[in-house]
Amino acid sequence: MMNTKPTKWMIASDIHGDYDCAKALAERYAASGAERLILLGDLLYHGPRNDLPAGYAPKKVIALLNEMKNELLCVRGNCDTEVDQMVLEFPILADYAYLSVDGLSIFATHGHTHNLKHLPSLKAGEILLHGHTHVPAAEKFGENNLYLNPGSTSIPKENSPKSYLTYENGVFTFCDLFGGEYRTYQI
Repeated sequence: MMNTKPTKWMIASDIHGDYDCAKALAERYAASGAERLILLGDLLYHGPRNDLPAGYAPKKVIALLNEMKNELLCVRGNCDTEVDQMVLEFPILADYAYLSVDGLSIFATHGHTHNLKHLPSLKAGEILLHGHTHVPAAEKFGENNLYLNPGSTSIPKENSPKSYLTYENGVFTFCDLFGGEYRTYQI
């Protein structure tokens, strides 16, 4: 049987062990009707360059994400390790994933290795999707390529909100962690 329902995804990055933000993200996901939550790395730890998030409780984030394991598609962030994989019940150690939706080809990664300064091999029109910078972005580059970044759910930078992206019907929508939409990008 063919699925005629439009694809809807939620895309987030850089939770950094903040349970309050992870819980808010999970609630937004449950209410959104999205069929997959794509996490672009840095799930449990804040790393040496970031301040400790206010809701830092990685063990609670582990339990929350493990409950959602069948909903998640993840790539490894620079703060994610093999030790994290031992406690998480879903794969997190892939450096990147190729995603295909509605005729779009998306290279999803964390951003610490592949980014605008160090591009992966992309064909014309393909999308580079990554987190890592903690700054939301949507900008054209190369041969009709697009760079998208959902920002950070827990430690936003450059006065950006705690945020995530949704995708549905050729539209990427930037949302703050409270569900408010603040920018759209139509493909």
